Amino acid sequence: MNRPKNCQPGLRTRGWLWGLLLVAATLAAYWPCLNGGFVWDDDSWTTGIPGLLRDFSGLRLMWCKPTALQQYYPLTGTTFWLDYQFWGFWTLPYHVENVLLHACAALIFWRLLRRLEVPGAWLAGAVFALHPVMVESAGWITERKNVLSLVFYLGTLLAYGRYTRLWIVDNDPDNSPSRPRGAYALALLLFLAAYLAKATAFSLPAVLLLVCWWKRGRLRWRADVLPALPFFALAIGLGMVPAWVEKHHVGAQGSDWAISFPERGLIAGRALWFYAGKLVWPVNLCFVYPRWHLDANSLWQWFYPAAAAGTLLALWLARKRIGRGPAAAVFFFAGTLFPVLGFMNVYGMRYSFVWDHWVYISSLGLIALGVGLVARAVGRFGAPAALYGFAVVMLPVLGKLTWQQCGMYANVETLWQTTLARNPNSFIAHNNFGKAILQKGQVEEAIAHFQKSLEIRPDNVEAHSNLGNALLQKGQVEEAIAHYQAAIEVQPTNAYILDNLAWLRAANPQARYRDGAEAVRLAEQACQLTDYHAPMIVGTLGAAYAEAGRFDEAVAASEKARELALALGQKDLAEKNQQLIQLFRTRQPYREPAR
Repeated sequence: MNRPKNCQPGLRTRGWLWGLLLVAATLAAYWPCLNGGFVWDDDSWTTGIPGLLRDFSGLRLMWCKPTALQQYYPLTGTTFWLDYQFWGFWTLPYHVENVLLHACAALIFWRLLRRLEVPGAWLAGAVFALHPVMVESAGWITERKNVLSLVFYLGTLLAYGRYTRLWIVDNDPDNSPSRPRGAYALALLLFLAAYLAKATAFSLPAVLLLVCWWKRGRLRWRADVLPALPFFALAIGLGMVPAWVEKHHVGAQGSDWAISFPERGLIAGRALWFYAGKLVWPVNLCFVYPRWHLDANSLWQWFYPAAAAGTLLALWLARKRIGRGPAAAVFFFAGTLFPVLGFMNVYGMRYSFVWDHWVYISSLGLIALGVGLVARAVGRFGAPAALYGFAVVMLPVLGKLTWQQCGMYANVETLWQTTLARNPNSFIAHNNFGKAILQKGQVEEAIAHFQKSLEIRPDNVEAHSNLGNALLQKGQVEEAIAHYQAAIEVQPTNAYILDNLAWLRAANPQARYRDGAEAVRLAEQACQLTDYHAPMIVGTLGAAYAEAGRFDEAVAASEKARELALALGQKDLAEKNQQLIQLFRTRQPYREPAR
């Protein structure tokens, strides 16, 4: 086996310079989103979990309780915990870290391809760093899990490649038959880190074998398969936890996932071509793409899976004539995408069958293949300098597209407004844009968007609830109650809608809407659903007890709500509950229009 041609001092110097230039170019391309705020479910990892971020007890829960976070990715949660310790909820450092992690992944990708002697490795790393499809992973704070996991994922491949001697590094004797055990231990550790950052790393054991097959043309039991077995055991053992959390805690079950197996096949085939198309021609990118209408009786829809299967088969059959590289790259692309091709329930499928951040890892295969083919072609024509010309044209175009795509992450309002411009029938975009402008006081415009969301999706619980909140601001209490009740009919265990109804029954200034007994029933149910750990809901229980004339219980509930709010750093809510305590001690109920 040949020594990689990257050991000369001149090459190393140029490598460092290129690496620094790549990092600088990546930061420049992502500049528009660096000062962006938190969007959509960023609160599930940041502002919505202050109790987990405040001290070491929260950090312990992240690791020991699978449902403490939105998903069981404790290493990602730990990075957000550290962020909070250093800069609270100042979003600039969060964004910079995401982009730097993305740039780091691009550098490791480049180094890995050099080790594997893939032509144009430097250009492949740059394409990955600047490609606009990656913006959803690097520009969205929540997707820290994606970029962090990929850094460890690629690090695992580097360490494992050294262990299996897919290449010879500088300090290894050329003829030494031994394998560095430290590299194997490091690979296992890095794989564990990748998995604890995001479960999409589960594909890595199969990728280890794929790379060995690609480089050697066969798999040997003792040399290749046996060392990979601990990785498979780790992936299978750890994979059960996030799979359970995705279904039972995140909520990836119900009518949105009632899809027949043939329809899932249609999704898979079309998704493969969709992602490949966006990587080749990255235009009309969208945060939430339209959800396809599936028809297993439609012949044209079967063209996608048939063409995908045919392509995979053709590359396999042609491996001896054209080489194993194309087959390995496309197998990597399809195999790492498998969890999000529709055969498994993933929560994002509720809104769209495809998301840009789902192809983040998988894109590496097609990028390496595409750039490698271009580099080999120009080399065969004896014009290697043409590759630099190609890069000079392509990289600035990709950088500009990334710059433009980053703009949508400036704030939550811009994100959903841009999404609506590209996907006007997205029920979640109408709902979330309405919620954003409702907070700015644009009540009528918000109501129109909530109504449009319900027109597209009549059983949309969030839109019913938000429309109820908007109608309350206009004083239309009966209409608001009707929408809250419609939401409860669809989702009887929604604690926050139960809380809204309980508050209306407990504290409404209009006597005809107040009902102490009903308020207590609704508030107790909401508290039970949140294990009495949500200060706002416990505070509602206090108001409900007061309306029912149970003032001692009202004081106790308000004291508990105050303690919870202080523990979570919610000072305004703590002060409000302190006022309620004083009021209830005078045996008076609380009156307020609505929250």
